[in-house]
Amino acid sequence: MDADVIVVGAGLAGLVAAHELTTRGCRVALVDQENAANLGGQAYWSFGGLFLVDSPEQRRLGVKDSFDLAWNDWRGSARFDRLEDEDSWAVRWARAYVEFAAGEKRSWIDSHGIKLTPMVGWAERGDLRADGHGNSVPRFHVAWGTGTGVVQPFVRSAQRAFQKGLLTFHHRRRVDQLVVQDGAITGVRGTVLAEDSSPRGVASSRDRVGDFELTAQAVVVTTGGIGADHDIVRRYWPKRLGTAPRHMITGVPAYVDGRMLDISAAAGARLVNRDRMWHYTEGVRNWDPVWPGHAIRILPGPSPMWFDALGRRLPDPCLPGYDTLGTLEYLRTTEDIADYDHSWFVLTQKMIEKEFALSGSEQNPDITSGDRKAVLRERVLGKGAPGPVEAFKRHGADFVVAGSLDELVAKMNALTDEPLLDPAVLRAQIEARDLQIANPFSKDAQIQGIRNARRYLGDRLSRVATPHRVLDPKAGPLIGVQLHVLTRKTLGGIQTDLDSRALGQDGNPVEGLYAAGEVAGFGGGGVHGYNALEGTFLGGCLFSGRAAGRAAADAVA
Repeated sequence: MDADVIVVGAGLAGLVAAHELTTRGCRVALVDQENAANLGGQAYWSFGGLFLVDSPEQRRLGVKDSFDLAWNDWRGSARFDRLEDEDSWAVRWARAYVEFAAGEKRSWIDSHGIKLTPMVGWAERGDLRADGHGNSVPRFHVAWGTGTGVVQPFVRSAQRAFQKGLLTFHHRRRVDQLVVQDGAITGVRGTVLAEDSSPRGVASSRDRVGDFELTAQAVVVTTGGIGADHDIVRRYWPKRLGTAPRHMITGVPAYVDGRMLDISAAAGARLVNRDRMWHYTEGVRNWDPVWPGHAIRILPGPSPMWFDALGRRLPDPCLPGYDTLGTLEYLRTTEDIADYDHSWFVLTQKMIEKEFALSGSEQNPDITSGDRKAVLRERVLGKGAPGPVEAFKRHGADFVVAGSLDELVAKMNALTDEPLLDPAVLRAQIEARDLQIANPFSKDAQIQGIRNARRYLGDRLSRVATPHRVLDPKAGPLIGVQLHVLTRKTLGGIQTDLDSRALGQDGNPVEGLYAAGEVAGFGGGGVHGYNALEGTFLGGCLFSGRAAGRAAADAVA
């Protein structure tokens, strides 16, 4: 055999699985269709958010969290409703993951050298119901180094294993088939792609120069989701989310193509929950793109006003940073706006300086480089927006800036095929909202949310602007941002048991086949159910990759 175990996919889940295997003495063949520059895959480009429960960072900021509260939030978000079938393993994975996040996860990532920034973000604040979707408390921990900091320890582990002769890299190898012999997976076959020295993330050649085959006692599939293939996204777009947009922008590199899902199914694996997916409504086009259609998600604070394509303020809980899929559903199912593929933020310079962050390692150079002084200088003590945010404001195709509301609306209308926005309609809504700022009490849910957020020290220091009137000239200029649907995560996939063994149509493990990361719905074929609490995608790769590597190592020992 060419190896004890073949790991298909050199992203985070694959690297974690390879680490667990090689530290137990197993010989690993790491196969990936991209070149060596892309080790770490999609996770490298992420903001580095990790979901933790009752962490030291939370406690230092006065956040009271517990397993019971987190598990209640997870179940309210996931809404598992296929418990006898497609969710039967997903719900078990979910509980195991929340237990991990409330227990061993913090010490385990620390043992690998992954350090966390002191601030804890409050992502997905929810649908305003105690038993519904959302995080009751801040749980979004950002790693120093962002996604690169999470990936790097496992890249170094793979390189050390290579030097010891325990791991071989097979770059530019595209797997086209899992080899099945007597009902067991015994290897992979595929295409040797032409050498391509493109930088990380850049779309690479698919020119064929040969074929290859590798054999092993087991195969671990860790090849990610479908986010870069909009045709597949549209094929599985669920009816509950209305119609898929005609135009979407892409939050993942071109190699996130979903190929191994159907290839695994052809070898006997069961695919479940394919109608569950996670796309953002706050996407903007990158003015300096890396891959085709490269887009960035705005991580907004709670203050920007959000309007639909016709200029009407979105209803609760469609508020910035609250309910991602609830907002997507509203925008895609409301009859008179479903034909439009965009919505709008309207905010002030004062808001953008404090509240706008951009999701991505390259958009957060201070945290990515680990420069503590720069973080303090730019995000806590500094005046003005962080450099990357200011660059988007100046150069981004979706940003307009004006000194008056009438001028702003004229510029916003210039970005669409027809002028859909009436300045008088926007003014009436903004003025009504501004009247709520005059005292600490309010009937406006968004204003209530802003004041609630500022009770949390982390938000007050670095994330939420002091409440002010949108039309206050001292807070200006005014800023309009055209928002698009940005494709990102696959929430369903290969159904697995708690050892990451791929299950067949009969519910029994497919001998020799394991799956981890996004291709397995981050575990069990859909650990998140219908909704994610954020910070759970990288953590899902860590947790499921660890389980797959350990179980495969035990099986081939």
